[in-house]
Amino acid sequence: MDERDVRAIAFPAVRYYIERGMSKEIRDEPGGGGRTWTVLSLLEWAGSFLAGKGFDESRLTGELLLAHVLGVPRLDLYLQFDRPLIAEELARFKALFVRRLEHEPLQYIVGETEFMGLRFVVDRRVLIPRPETEELVAHALDFVRSRGLGSAGILDIGTGSGNVAVALAKSLPSATVVSVDVSRDCLDVALMNARNLGVTNVSFLECDIRDDILPGRRFDLVVANPPYVALHEYEHLQKEVRAYEPRGALTDGGDGLLFVRRTAQLAAAHLAPGGALFMEIAYNQDGVARAIASASGLRNVAVRKDFAGNFRFLTGTLEVA
Repeated sequence: MDERDVRAIAFPAVRYYIERGMSKEIRDEPGGGGRTWTVLSLLEWAGSFLAGKGFDESRLTGELLLAHVLGVPRLDLYLQFDRPLIAEELARFKALFVRRLEHEPLQYIVGETEFMGLRFVVDRRVLIPRPETEELVAHALDFVRSRGLGSAGILDIGTGSGNVAVALAKSLPSATVVSVDVSRDCLDVALMNARNLGVTNVSFLECDIRDDILPGRRFDLVVANPPYVALHEYEHLQKEVRAYEPRGALTDGGDGLLFVRRTAQLAAAHLAPGGALFMEIAYNQDGVARAIASASGLRNVAVRKDFAGNFRFLTGTLEVA
């Protein structure tokens, strides 16, 4: 895409905001009025504008967008505050900036995010990995290491971007990880991330967990981050989530328990004796999720809190015969 193509995208949207009178300052927006823009002046303008529109982390957003445009680490911006920006860089920045003004998640705009210290490609085909899910992976790793299961067999239910499966496989190079998802799009992204990160001990399978998957296979660990948001709550999520992230990765279209229940059933069917399930659940599913897991045949069922104090991680084990 050349500069003219970028401007064709960016300028009409910027003019729209001008015509709606959202801000007098945007009349002097980047690239306009003959002003010379530096790294610092652009970051100050972008941060102020976003803050005025109610966006959180407005300064950080501007920094990440500009670092992406310039192809440098964010902290490197602080070493070149006085650097003038050329027209092509301004045009590219404006195109991305307008997308953020329309509430598109920053991770989709720059095309990647960090999870467990690893860089993952993300786009609108996959759910954006959340910080809480890092806690899920950490708990799973603690279980494996505390029991000396370095060569564990692991089943990840709901591949998404591959963040859980790849992070586990990367941390446990002697383990064998199988990750399943119903979405071919998700599996394509996950496979790309595994290859980018040099992970070879994970395989991805396309299947619907409502069917009998992997008959006869047993695993030391089952991990899952299923679609657990109830429909009535999904309808009130912020625009960044509802308008951009895949609906099927967030809600089952009902009470949010369909895949919680199915995951517990699969864990009971596919865990090896002494193996464990680690599943992320909604903040308000503590009691019902424990009852579901116990009814499925799991024992030592408990729900752990996340760093924010919400009941978030369901665990249960299969008894040793």
